[in-house]
Amino acid sequence: MERAGLVFRAFSSRNYRLYFIGLSVSVIGSWMQSTAMSWLVYRLTGSAMLLGVIAFLAQVPSLVLTPLAGVLLDRIEKRRVIMWTQVLAMAQAAVLATLVLTGVIATWHLVVLSLALGMVHAIDAPARQSFVVHLVGRKDLLGNAIALNSTMFNAARLVGPFVAGILVASVGEGICFLINAVSYVAAITSLGMMPAGLGKPTGPRKHFLHELHEGFAAAFSFMPLRTLIMHVAFISLVGMSYNVLAPIFAREVLHGDARTFGCLTAGVGCGALCAALFLASRRTAVGLSSVVAVATGLLGVSLVVFSQSRVFALSLGAMVVAGFGALATLASCNTLVQTIVDDRKRGRVMGIYMMFFLGVAPFGSLLMGWLAQTIGAPTTQMLSGLACIAGALAFSTRLPEMRRLKRPLYIEMGLLQSTNGR
Repeated sequence: MERAGLVFRAFSSRNYRLYFIGLSVSVIGSWMQSTAMSWLVYRLTGSAMLLGVIAFLAQVPSLVLTPLAGVLLDRIEKRRVIMWTQVLAMAQAAVLATLVLTGVIATWHLVVLSLALGMVHAIDAPARQSFVVHLVGRKDLLGNAIALNSTMFNAARLVGPFVAGILVASVGEGICFLINAVSYVAAITSLGMMPAGLGKPTGPRKHFLHELHEGFAAAFSFMPLRTLIMHVAFISLVGMSYNVLAPIFAREVLHGDARTFGCLTAGVGCGALCAALFLASRRTAVGLSSVVAVATGLLGVSLVVFSQSRVFALSLGAMVVAGFGALATLASCNTLVQTIVDDRKRGRVMGIYMMFFLGVAPFGSLLMGWLAQTIGAPTTQMLSGLACIAGALAFSTRLPEMRRLKRPLYIEMGLLQSTNGR
């Protein structure tokens, strides 16, 4: 009972409970759409390269828009911003569903709609990240809320792709897009039930470009923040290849169908869910830097195993471990960044963080799609895993200096009272 109370302590906030419930429904729909979209692209084109291109277009707007969105988020009410991004995402899903269900869908539709959704996500992602602290109202609950968000996201990742795999195999992709459009109603309703003005900045405003410069300076002048952001960028570039290559492995390597693909994606979600619950059970951010190093290495090893497997059970197990490693790495980095960042610059720093997370990912998708087309998906996946192992070793060499620099901040926050901060 005590452990359960520790894991779910952010639920003491009414606003966070509303957010969690509404977004849980919406995220299940989003994962259904993501799974159906990947299968639809590969079914229509049979091209590994185009899988990478579609993923690239869905994420590349973040490279430009997220730091600009971060400046705006330090100026305007975050709750209202998120409500509008949900409305726009719902419209995109409705258009996609209509095109597929009427049988007029074409490749160029997928390209345009992926780019449009990418632009919405470029604003939505930093808004969500910087909104969490306003939901819980207490910084000591921030790490738990971030971990519970990851739990929600990855529980949906477990359910959504599995359901999508069944629906795609039985009635086609269009119904998945329609369900996603309807699911946004829950998110919009939950946000509307929160008090107006939640997440509204109170500090003085400066010139837009000056505030943008302040954000970059805050993100890169402090070594622990810089190291965490660059590590996230590296993992986004080389470590998330399984998202792009999974349809190829399901169909060409494991000789399966949409259900095989759905199971592999759900396996990633299962592992990530376990990692999120593990992080939610932790009391503070102390020690998370070591978790990042170990989890990144675990991700690398699992990707190497997945690349060499030709047996479904082993491939599924490798995806579970990969999901654990990826989520533990990224959520730990997120928690560390949000713990040590200056509250006055939170929106800008999280915008920059999301730029390097979401903005670099499309180049990784494009690279992995091109490599898979050139040297094959298994070899590409193996190289991705080896790169993650090298990244884990490189990050480990930075741990002593990161611990030394974070220690005064942890002591000031009351997270540490001794010299053993990590």
